[in-house]
Amino acid sequence: MVVEEPLEIRVGSVGTPEDELVALAVTMRTPGHDFELAAGFIVTEGIVADPADIRAVAYCGLPPEEQEYNVVTVRIAGVVDVDLHRRNVYTSSSCGVCGKGSIDAVEVAVAEQPRSEPFDVSLVGDLPARLRTEQLWFDETGGLHAAGLFDLDGNSVVVREDVGRHNAVDKVVGWCAQDGRLPLDHHVLVVSGRASFEIVQKAAVAGIATLVAVSAPSSLAVAAAQRFGMTLVGFARGDTFNVYAGPGRVSDQAPGVTTPDS
Repeated sequence: MVVEEPLEIRVGSVGTPEDELVALAVTMRTPGHDFELAAGFIVTEGIVADPADIRAVAYCGLPPEEQEYNVVTVRIAGVVDVDLHRRNVYTSSSCGVCGKGSIDAVEVAVAEQPRSEPFDVSLVGDLPARLRTEQLWFDETGGLHAAGLFDLDGNSVVVREDVGRHNAVDKVVGWCAQDGRLPLDHHVLVVSGRASFEIVQKAAVAGIATLVAVSAPSSLAVAAAQRFGMTLVGFARGDTFNVYAGPGRVSDQAPGVTTPDS
């Protein structure tokens, strides 16, 4: 079975004593790549404007006999307004945006619109299949979402799996942040499930201009993609898919491609 456990993310400035770090969020996740998840969350939630401001990520400093590896601490440069970003309830594995403190905190500031040139339309329907070949944990359990970053030639850069689709995206972004790859201009993000507002937002913050989902987008996801100048593709299955926003990056004349009017 797929493992689901809570992960508490604590944040504080460099030099802050361990017992003064602030609990920012608790998310239900599949253990593994926890530091990437925490770093990605800090970036995609807009808690740091520059990934270089993340100075250290570690498990909390409990004695080995008490350590359960379910609390990660993130130390950043400068001071953060934690009350603006703190989530008031648990973040479930199915919905990341529930529990934000206020509606004003839902939309993270996107520094600039993501940029990317058009890409070969024949790759779009093939990307979910390429993602599927790297879903190794899904092969074992049948119960995990996946997010994968691909270049414009369809080559896989990084793929992560998690019981929560938003966690999988944060793990991808966190890996890129730790590797100094942000912003992710000229890349495509592929997700195994539906495209929610939060996934579109996280992609936009990371600089990803094109999001391809195997399932449907929500109305708010489409509106967000349009606002951020992104390309949003849904129901990408084999030779057919729908383009919900930003059709200029793909050809709407290709067989099997439809662009919904609303």
